[in-house]
Amino acid sequence: MDFLFVVSGLLVGLIIGVSGVGGGSLMTPLLVMGFGVPPATAVGTDLLYAGLTKTGCSIFRGKLGSINWRLASLLAVGSLPAAILTSIYFLGPTHVSSQTSSVITQTLGFMLCVTAVSFVFRKRLIALSGSFIPTSSTRSQKILIATLLLGAVLGVLVTLTSVGAGALGVTALLILYPSIPANHLAGTDIVHAVPLTLVAGVSHAFLGSVDYSLLFTLLLGSIPGVIVGSLVAHKIPEVALHWVIGSVLFAVGIALIF
Repeated sequence: MDFLFVVSGLLVGLIIGVSGVGGGSLMTPLLVMGFGVPPATAVGTDLLYAGLTKTGCSIFRGKLGSINWRLASLLAVGSLPAAILTSIYFLGPTHVSSQTSSVITQTLGFMLCVTAVSFVFRKRLIALSGSFIPTSSTRSQKILIATLLLGAVLGVLVTLTSVGAGALGVTALLILYPSIPANHLAGTDIVHAVPLTLVAGVSHAFLGSVDYSLLFTLLLGSIPGVIVGSLVAHKIPEVALHWVIGSVLFAVGIALIF
C-alpha cells in the first residue's frame, strides 16, 4: 500500500508540474475513492501536502519576481479568517460524524465539477467576463471588494475540500485582473495558497484528521514528480491536456455528488 501511495504522489506530482492543477483537485478524490481514506482525513492530509509542496514552489517564484505581494495579501485577508471560522464550525465536535463527511464529500464533488469547467473553458470565461467587469471610476473599489470576497470563498472551500486554490483561484484572478501577466497571477495564487492550506491543514491536524505517515509517503513521490512534470510541460499540447484532465475531474465530481 505504501508503494501505491508513492506512485500516486508521483503521478499527481507529474500532472501538477505539467498542467498547474492543484493537488487538491486530484489527490483528495484519489484518496477518498481509490484508497477509501475518510473524507476529513483525505482533505486534512492533502492540505498539509499542498502547503509543503507549494512552499518550495513559492520560493522559486519569488526569486523569479513573478509574485504580486499586495494581491496575495488581499486574498489572505479574506481567506485566512474564513478558513479558521470554517474549521471551527464544520470541523468542531462533529468533525468525525457521517453528516459532516457527507457535506465534505458532496462539496468536494461540486468543487471538482466547477474546477473542471473553469480549467477547460478558462479563456472563454475570461472573454465573457469583459462585459461584467466595471469600467467606471468605482472599478478599483469594486475589484478590491471582489478580491476580498474571492479570498473568503476560497478559504471556506479549501478548508472543506482542499480544492479551489488552484485552477479556480487563477481563473477568478485572470477575470478580475486582466492587465496583470498570467504567470504573475499564477505565482500570486501559489503564494496565497501556502498560508491558506497550512492554516486549514493545521486546523485539521489539531482535530486529528491528518495521517502523517500517509503525508510523508505522498511527498516521497510528488517531489520528483513535480520536477519531471515541469521539465516536460512544454512538450505536451495544452488544449488536449486541459480537456483530458477537465473530463476526469468532472466525472469524479459527479460520482462524488451522487
